[in-house]
Amino acid sequence: MKEHLTISTATDLLRLGAEDIIFITSDGNYSTFMLAYGNSHVVTMQLGQIEKLIKQQLEYEGAKYIRIGKSLIINSDYIQYINIPKQQLILSDGKMNSYSQTASKEALRQLKDLIDKTIK
Repeated sequence: MKEHLTISTATDLLRLGAEDIIFITSDGNYSTFMLAYGNSHVVTMQLGQIEKLIKQQLEYEGAKYIRIGKSLIINSDYIQYINIPKQQLILSDGKMNSYSQTASKEALRQLKDLIDKTIK
């Protein structure tokens, strides 16, 4: 059965397929979900709260989500490219959408090491 992440605020309810979320960015009290089919949704919720909801609601799929720094959660299934010196992370749905994100060198180094461990 398909797992879903449900975000409920005072005025909105957002239900997303766990595998459809490419990444989540945060700007203060607002978080933006970027989805595999090109749509995005903004909710009034801090990234830390969303991180807790992912752990609570998503079982197997929840392990794929990795927090990178203060303002980014990524779905590791969509990682296409990591360049540590340029501080660049490219996430792609493998079809037509590709997204470039920046992160600290240390965060990207840790992410790369984590991925290297899983493939060995």
